[in-house]
Amino acid sequence: MTTKSGPLGTVLVNSKGHTLYLFQGDKSSTSTCNGNCAKQWPPLTVSGNTKPTGSGGVDTSKLSTTTRSDGSKQVTYNGHPLYTFSGDSKAGQTNGQGLNAFGAKWYVVGTNGKQITKMPSSSSPPSGGGY
Repeated sequence: MTTKSGPLGTVLVNSKGHTLYLFQGDKSSTSTCNGNCAKQWPPLTVSGNTKPTGSGGVDTSKLSTTTRSDGSKQVTYNGHPLYTFSGDSKAGQTNGQGLNAFGAKWYVVGTNGKQITKMPSSSSPPSGGGY
């Protein structure tokens, strides 16, 4: 994984440039997003005993893994399991930012390992007019 700078700040992205999110519903480093949740918010996983790696502004000391309920290894950063969002079709999109889904909110992750709660300016409601 690496980082990308954008309107929300410098955020973590996977090897394809897709934004990584944390789920406020997770309990410490244990993922609670399974089934339909994991279809909408695919977990960032590594195969076998592969160690996750980072470049750019990624603090590799914050990288680790946790074992999911299906036995796969999910990447964690600063203790937070990481996910992509099925609604982000292109690299750099942040369509999942601030969504309330599956019982809690989803936020992009900064290089410090904390959620960024700032909302993109494009998410503000449209101004009136046009009639």
